[in-house]
Amino acid sequence: QHFASRHHTHLHTPPHLVKMSAIAAQRIALPKTFNGQKVSTVGAKAVAPSVKMANKAKYTARRSVRVMAGVFSDVEQAPADPILGVSTAYQACESPDKLNLGVGAYRTEELQPYVLEVVKKAETIMMEKGENKEYLPMSGLPAFRKATLDLLLGAEHPAIAEGRAIAIQSLSGTGSLRVGAAFLAKFFPGRKVFFSNPTWGNHKNIFGDAGVEWDMYRYFDPKTVGLDFEGMIEDIKAAPKGSVILLHGCAHNPTGVDPTKEQWEVIADTVKECGHLPFFDVAYQGFASGSLDEDAFAPRFFVDKGMEIMVSQSYSKNLGLYSERVGAINIVAADAESATKSASQMMKLLRAIYSNPPVHGARIVAEVVGNEEMFAEWKAEMEAMSGRIDGVRNALKADLDELMPEKDWSFVTRQIGMFSFTGLSPAQVENMTNKWHVYMTKDGRISLAGLSLAKSKYLAEAMVDSFKNY
Repeated sequence: QHFASRHHTHLHTPPHLVKMSAIAAQRIALPKTFNGQKVSTVGAKAVAPSVKMANKAKYTARRSVRVMAGVFSDVEQAPADPILGVSTAYQACESPDKLNLGVGAYRTEELQPYVLEVVKKAETIMMEKGENKEYLPMSGLPAFRKATLDLLLGAEHPAIAEGRAIAIQSLSGTGSLRVGAAFLAKFFPGRKVFFSNPTWGNHKNIFGDAGVEWDMYRYFDPKTVGLDFEGMIEDIKAAPKGSVILLHGCAHNPTGVDPTKEQWEVIADTVKECGHLPFFDVAYQGFASGSLDEDAFAPRFFVDKGMEIMVSQSYSKNLGLYSERVGAINIVAADAESATKSASQMMKLLRAIYSNPPVHGARIVAEVVGNEEMFAEWKAEMEAMSGRIDGVRNALKADLDELMPEKDWSFVTRQIGMFSFTGLSPAQVENMTNKWHVYMTKDGRISLAGLSLAKSKYLAEAMVDSFKNY
């Protein structure tokens, strides 16, 4: 009626409805038999059963040929990831006492994931700004890149002012390491990278996948549950000149054993004398000691000695941005031209891997670091998270001392950061999981970020049982 009143004409049946009506009329008029056989209707056509069977046979044959081809049948099943697989097993466990001490992710005292308050504030500001979702440059968000270098070296560092230090946004620590590894493989072929023994499990995958040959230097001393400093220095000296020495900037993963400042000075001198390239993996800055500056001591010291370095950075732990995949690959070169050329080649490499980085996490970092008030709030929250882990460490050691006083448990509180390397053997770890429902990696590493004060005694009982009986 509205249409008729506006155009002063009578209503007409729309053309598409006329066509549909014609098809319906054809269906009604279709014959019931065809060459003496009953037929069914599909649209406006009559199909005899014999024709349908022939078509079905053809389809089945085609499908069988595709299945029998087996293009992917020779692909082997990949082994379960040794770290992420722990969480899968934990989720399948039905015990009310179960503990997940495998993955390095911070938990509250109630063992729940934690989103930092300062992150929530940053996201609110971002929403109010109405930011778009356009592609970032290959190098990443400029404000993020500036914030990253300021955190790594200090805002007033000469290397930044001289243009010798460049940060390229990447996919958290893993992506940053992968870009760095690809860069080394292309421009320094034949150079071997040396990891600490032990090291983060993914280091070998990342560099091996990029075609970089690797070896290991001594690091952990199981007798003292501490640093084998003499062995470390000997192995660095024995490495071929120009090797890449991968160093954990702070809160060594998996051991939690860090060199002292005095030992870092010797390490720097040794690396420099041997003509090696230091490559720092900085995944826990501010989260280890609670101080951003304290945790950046090692890379800053190397740069201050006039050394060129590469650094991967991650904001997964210190800002809790695990799923945002935000980090950076940094280079500090001898001069600005070398840094710029190297950065250009890294961007060319990452273009072929993931093209450009995601924006959301980078904006969070830029908002937090670029706002004086929010930056102070972030540091306070980092101190609180670090402090909770220290509290758990002290409680666990006290419980272990009480249950098994004849054993030296001082390593628990000597170690730093998120993890503790317990010295438990694979058989003892198996008992921890099968009997006590404590899920952890087979090398004996536990994430104290996943432990609460309420569960400290339970974990201590499991550890003592495993040490005594297995």
